[in-house]
Amino acid sequence: MRWYNGEGKVALVTGATGGIGGAAVKLFREAGATVVATGRDQQHIEDVFRSDDHVLALEADFAKEYDARRAIANALERYGRIDHVVHSAGAVGKGRIEETSLDDWHRLMDVNLTSAFLLCREAYPALKESKGNAILLSSSNGMHGGTAISGLPYAMAKAGVINLTRYLAKEWAPDGIRVNCVSPGPVDTPMLDRLTEEQHTWTKAATLLGRYATADECAGMIVHLCSDYAGSMTGTVANISSGMILD
Repeated sequence: MRWYNGEGKVALVTGATGGIGGAAVKLFREAGATVVATGRDQQHIEDVFRSDDHVLALEADFAKEYDARRAIANALERYGRIDHVVHSAGAVGKGRIEETSLDDWHRLMDVNLTSAFLLCREAYPALKESKGNAILLSSSNGMHGGTAISGLPYAMAKAGVINLTRYLAKEWAPDGIRVNCVSPGPVDTPMLDRLTEEQHTWTKAATLLGRYATADECAGMIVHLCSDYAGSMTGTVANISSGMILD
């Protein structure tokens, strides 16, 4: 018996060409679910998923209201339902507060937090119908205050994602919708290519396990939270930080 049976289920994943998003799409498909995979570059997302007839690749910037609404409508038109939404779109910044422009603040808040808000708002009627669930991705930066390596707006947005999770868990519980958050520490994806060798060394040293998490480990938690085995879990912040955060 599969630990998660996705037969007949539809999952919508934003940021689907990223490390964690891509791993989540792969795991949903292995479990038999149909996936709506979204990204901001139509050609790239089509190139990644063109070989799978059970993945609908859509260009969408969920920080834009029209794109969010259109993507949800397209998914429902094609499949008639949405059971899971996974918000894995995001981007990091860098620098201290005095180095942060207002444009950077707005851009990073939009891509990391506004997009989560719009995804959830637009998907709500479909999730209510399916009694589905939403998985939002935060970060250890949203739990320990962040650093200048990823910047202030990123840390603030990821903290906001945690409280968005908790708020929606309470608001949507009467509708049978579960809302949970996956909060990774440093994950071995191309996003970490920006670090210097020295930064890699002390970042790994800041974890108890002395290593980075993997995209597959994060995807495993995402799909677990969508499964019946997590049926009593809502408002949860799943900490995948190799022991960087203890909670």
